[in-house]
Amino acid sequence: MLSKESEAISVSDADVEKSGAQTPTLAPPADGNDGGASDDLYEVKLEPEDDPKCLGLWHKWLAVLVICTSTLCVTFDSSVAAFTEQGLARDLHTSHEVTILALSLYVLGLGIGPLFVGPLSELYGRNAIYRVSYGLFFAFTWPTAFPPHIAVYLVFRFITGLCGSAFLSVAGDSVSDLFDNHHVATPMAVYTVSPFIGPVIGPLMAGFVVQNTDWRWCYRVLLIWQFVQNVLLVLCVPETYVPVILKRKAQKLRKSTGNEKYYAPLERQEHSLARMILNSCSTPFKLLMTDRMALALDVWSALLLGILYLAFQAFPIIFEDVHGFDIQSTGLAFLGIGVGITSALCTQPYWNRRFRQEAIKRGGHPPPEVRLLIAQCGGILAPAGLFIMAFTTYKQAHWMGPIFGSGLFGAGMYYIYAGVFTYLVTAYRPIAASAMAANSALRSSFAAVFPLFAGAMYHRLGTVGATALLAGLTTLMAPLPFIFHRIGARLRATSRFAVA
Repeated sequence: MLSKESEAISVSDADVEKSGAQTPTLAPPADGNDGGASDDLYEVKLEPEDDPKCLGLWHKWLAVLVICTSTLCVTFDSSVAAFTEQGLARDLHTSHEVTILALSLYVLGLGIGPLFVGPLSELYGRNAIYRVSYGLFFAFTWPTAFPPHIAVYLVFRFITGLCGSAFLSVAGDSVSDLFDNHHVATPMAVYTVSPFIGPVIGPLMAGFVVQNTDWRWCYRVLLIWQFVQNVLLVLCVPETYVPVILKRKAQKLRKSTGNEKYYAPLERQEHSLARMILNSCSTPFKLLMTDRMALALDVWSALLLGILYLAFQAFPIIFEDVHGFDIQSTGLAFLGIGVGITSALCTQPYWNRRFRQEAIKRGGHPPPEVRLLIAQCGGILAPAGLFIMAFTTYKQAHWMGPIFGSGLFGAGMYYIYAGVFTYLVTAYRPIAASAMAANSALRSSFAAVFPLFAGAMYHRLGTVGATALLAGLTTLMAPLPFIFHRIGARLRATSRFAVA
């Protein structure tokens, strides 16, 4: 449920209409026993004191920051594994190629999990999902910190990814639950950046830890962080899903009054968890198979995430083998991407103003294609950054060259995701959650596969040829936002799923 401002930044499955009207609770008859009274008299309504949007501003921002740091911790865990591969291969007596699976399996779990977690959150609420999933995330990280052999390590890497995935699918819902349409853009922007900053921070920490201590300390530090986040989730994040809030309110009223007639709308609806999960799994793939526009945008965003995760194998080759960096300096090289993403986020007020102007021009009802303006900028920056990286990976070139190029790529990636995510949610509003699930599944698939061939590609083509190949692929995709901005309305009119 995005307005002109709230749609200015990328969103996740959150942007589906929330239920729960804010009308006063109707008082039942005094004796509670009049058989002629309508059931509507006992339907529990949302009062201001129950509404998560009516919480204090500091409380809402505290909840958002806890959710964001929890999300950051999940994606941080994905990239840490890339810097533990040498120690893992040595101590668990396996090959380097097998250790790369630690990264791929984790990201695969992140992609599969949202297909199951989304429906569960609609039945049991956000908080139950957060606490259970993060508790399991913490518990199953222990076998990766103290693995007896490689099979145990890899299995639990996949399981931890699966458990942590709730924060890539449900967390955005909580942010939009807490803020109204006119104020959600900034907190949503902060949340949107956290999954992409996490993989950048991972190498920064892991590089220092691996060079100065043992690789296992990467996971021990992660365990400490997870424990703190578990405590903060319990203490600082309230339930924000209105149907579940009303359900709990009805349960309290029945218990306090002894009147079993009180009910919440969620309790009168027929829910089949199996059917909900089946829909959650099937609709995204139907969209990908039948809608060319959604498929093209999803492949574009998947390519970008694949390149980001490929960088965890490519940066050691570029900076250690070519420029002579040590491990911790190679980790610091990822700061370029982080600075690029953060710098792009700082320009969000400009894009918010730009979207408002476009809305005024169109009488307050801009078409979804307006959201692709920001992606047009990203479509130029991302390949430009990769080309700069490609042609500054020579030993004779200064090492700042590829770091500067990676910063441009990071900024372009943010702009592309901001445009694509908001476009998918607004253009495919009736199935917004499924549209984002399809995007997430494809992104995670690319991110899982790309690291597996990164080493072979860079050794075969060289740092210049391999990076230039990636730049060429992003260049081929760059016209998409320009094309869809022009003909998107015509394509939506022929789509089974998009709004006309």
